[in-house]
Amino acid sequence: MTVERKGGEIVRYEFSTRVNHWTVAISFVLLALSGLALFHPALFWLTNLFGGGPWTRILHPFIGLVMVFAFAFLAAKVWRHNVWEARDSQWLRQMDDVLDNREENLPDVGRYNAGQKLLFYVIVPCLLGLLLSGLAMWRAYFSLPVELVRLASLLHAVCALVLICAIVVHIYAAIWVKGSVRAMTRGTVSYGWAWKHHRAWFREATGADRK
Repeated sequence: MTVERKGGEIVRYEFSTRVNHWTVAISFVLLALSGLALFHPALFWLTNLFGGGPWTRILHPFIGLVMVFAFAFLAAKVWRHNVWEARDSQWLRQMDDVLDNREENLPDVGRYNAGQKLLFYVIVPCLLGLLLSGLAMWRAYFSLPVELVRLASLLHAVCALVLICAIVVHIYAAIWVKGSVRAMTRGTVSYGWAWKHHRAWFREATGADRK
């Protein structure tokens, strides 16, 4: 199916997808700050951003639910574009070309490259782990054995650390590849950007593979 074109550019993300993405992103930032505030006494001062310790403890799990549900909707839209393919493995094997910006040597990339797909595969289990462990720790509504709560706390911390590191890499990559941030703010990319970074998707978006 040919993707919509607008003003000489290609629509990469529809408005609803962008709203969904930024809901997840803002929720993540709030969760990271509030979670770090609750994680270590040295960072407790971050609770001032949320109205103090009690409010931070109250808001953190509710914001977590917002992020999980928002990401679930986003994942439902993009999962089919994150199916692993042989060219993704080849893309990873040519990481030197990726880092040196020699994209003409890489296999044609679809809507998402291997790095973006790996991020998706990291986010899904991490969010699932955070949700389940968070529910176990949410003792205002659930009562579980203290041993289980301790294990849940450990799992929660590990998943949060992995997710924070993955999102930091994601942000860096988005800034590094010029035009990527614009795709998620304005929704469109230039023909040149699409051809350079996602050549297979460009052909699909423009219908060039059928000409």
